[in-house]
Amino acid sequence: MTSRSEALGQLRGLRVLKGHGTGNDFVLVPDPDAAVELTPEQVRALTDRHSGLGADGVLRVVPTATSPEVAEQADVARWFMDYRNADGSVAEMCGNGARVFARYLVDSGLEDGGQFSIATRGGACAVRIETNGDVTVDMGTASTPAQRAMPVVSLHHRSWNGSSVLVPNPHCVVFLDDPDELVALDLTVAPLVQPRAVFPDGVNVEFAHRVGAHAERHVRMRVHERGVGETLSCGTGACAVMVVAAARDDAAVQTSYTVDVPGGTVVVTRRADLRLELRGPAELVAQATIGGV
Repeated sequence: MTSRSEALGQLRGLRVLKGHGTGNDFVLVPDPDAAVELTPEQVRALTDRHSGLGADGVLRVVPTATSPEVAEQADVARWFMDYRNADGSVAEMCGNGARVFARYLVDSGLEDGGQFSIATRGGACAVRIETNGDVTVDMGTASTPAQRAMPVVSLHHRSWNGSSVLVPNPHCVVFLDDPDELVALDLTVAPLVQPRAVFPDGVNVEFAHRVGAHAERHVRMRVHERGVGETLSCGTGACAVMVVAAARDDAAVQTSYTVDVPGGTVVVTRRADLRLELRGPAELVAQATIGGV
């Protein structure tokens, strides 16, 4: 097995950047020539918070046309967001990552400001740069897993019924009545979600509670992401929480919710056509060369 130091050594000379969206942080790997083949060991080395750069995931920036798994999206999206979780596994989509990815494309001149699309494993998604610098991402529509059994979430001898949502990443949302209970949760370990058949590829688990009255459309959440652990924010998770909150509130189809996460605040809007939009900040904070001085 390749050690973390050996894996980083294999990437010596690679130029990377660091960015985050409401505290959900990523290492960006520009790869315009499609020359970088990241291994799971290299991803784990890059994201290690002690011996690497530290991040919740890796965003490889590669031309869509050179990426067989998404090449059919090349007509609408020039760049593919090849997203990897911190454990090296791949994921369908990352809402916060998409905002950071879009910010990089604009700041580097690879895309003009305004509106464009990026390719993801969950399908091409449109992004829009707002006048205040926020980035809005079209997250598509939410759906439910084929296995419709109600999942049960267990954590430290407590259990709750959950709600299943695909955005398109799998999510299980638990609403709590007591805001203090949300603060006190220990998410250093992964919640257990059963039956496993509902989420055969693992699941992100969100715990949420309402802020203020129903009419305020305001919720707060924490999340444990599969392959990562607890993160300061999760874009697809915020969308999943919004969908469940709207169902609990019997809200109109076209509606918006403010979602507080530990790393800040995002806004999730459900349009009349049921598509979800995620709006929030995205920042690039550093650049580096692996093994450089």
